Amino acid sequence: MENKVQEALEEIKRGTSEIIDIEAIEKLIKRYYETGENFYVKAGFDPTAPDLHLGHTVLIQKLALFQKFGGIVQFLIGDFTATIGDPTGKSETRKVLSAQDVLDNAQSYKEQVFKILDESKTEVMFNSKWLKELGTAGLISLASNLTVARMIERDDFSKRYESNTPIAVSEFIYPLLQGYDSVAMNTDIELGGTDQKFNLLMGRTLQKAYNCKKQQAVLMMPILEGLDGIQKMSKSLGNYIGVTDEAFDMFGKILSISDELMWRYFELLSSKSLKEIEELKTAVESKTLHPKDVKDSLAMEIVDRFHGNGKGEEAKAEFKKVFAKKDIPTDMDEYLFEGEIWICQALVDAKLVNSTSQARRDVKAGAVKINQEKVTDEKLNLQIGEYILQKGKKNFAKIIIK
Repeated sequence: MENKVQEALEEIKRGTSEIIDIEAIEKLIKRYYETGENFYVKAGFDPTAPDLHLGHTVLIQKLALFQKFGGIVQFLIGDFTATIGDPTGKSETRKVLSAQDVLDNAQSYKEQVFKILDESKTEVMFNSKWLKELGTAGLISLASNLTVARMIERDDFSKRYESNTPIAVSEFIYPLLQGYDSVAMNTDIELGGTDQKFNLLMGRTLQKAYNCKKQQAVLMMPILEGLDGIQKMSKSLGNYIGVTDEAFDMFGKILSISDELMWRYFELLSSKSLKEIEELKTAVESKTLHPKDVKDSLAMEIVDRFHGNGKGEEAKAEFKKVFAKKDIPTDMDEYLFEGEIWICQALVDAKLVNSTSQARRDVKAGAVKINQEKVTDEKLNLQIGEYILQKGKKNFAKIIIK
């Protein structure tokens, strides 16, 4: 049994940024294996956006993992706190959502998360149930647990205070309400992003203040990089893979990531065990497996998760067919560069030509393409991004500029 507990802990630690009170998590898992007693793992979602991308699912994947080791997931829809708005990372007061927006977004979350979570081991909860009943006296009692000085220590609040940017009193209330959720829900472990640390620790503080006979452990997950491998995955940056993306598009986007970023996605998104991922890495390093084949397997796994078993294989076949028609190989060498690079130098460094003078001649002759578009400017500098360079009809290279 001890081995089982340690294996569970290794999987739980995987990809995390920080864990507070890992000993408590170990005790909960050990108790589950010994007695079958479940424990409660909370994650809160203010329903401010109806569509998830893979960056959001990093946290949900970790929740699903806890379900394998005795965790009952408390999937908290912050229908009450969303009317205030979490101030974390914000430079100004957030707009208040309408009640209908909150309900619509909450329903969308519920529909999407059960593609990952085991519904039978999940309790979907709404914090309006207890926060509406808190009342004025309860709110004053709650607020007495935190000083203004402690609140101003928060990085985002201190910056706004120093720059004379307004901070609504309701925003001071938010972390207290999030912490009180853990009191009302009797939570054992709370998960969140690294930017949520202040709010997550509030749950521990308030459970102690309210004599809950426990203080929740806290597990923080990192922010997932987007397709560019540089900035966080974000719809506004256009570097995201949406949970509701079509299977073909999802497959193609995953295939577009760099070989280096692929392992990061395996760590944070794949259901494969650490041992299985290490075996894949070893095979790639020994050249018994091509990185493209490993990336295919990752893309198929993720497509299957959101579109159903077998859809990944179908997307792979369709993707191969489309690329074959365009005469673009799905398997090509990749090269990584720092900062912008001159097109002729890129052609040399990607081993498509022998010299920059030859590169100049090829560009002038119309023999060079970037992403299937002919290049005519021999002085062109390529900026940050990913490109498919083509010299002639059969020579290709993928370059990634960071």
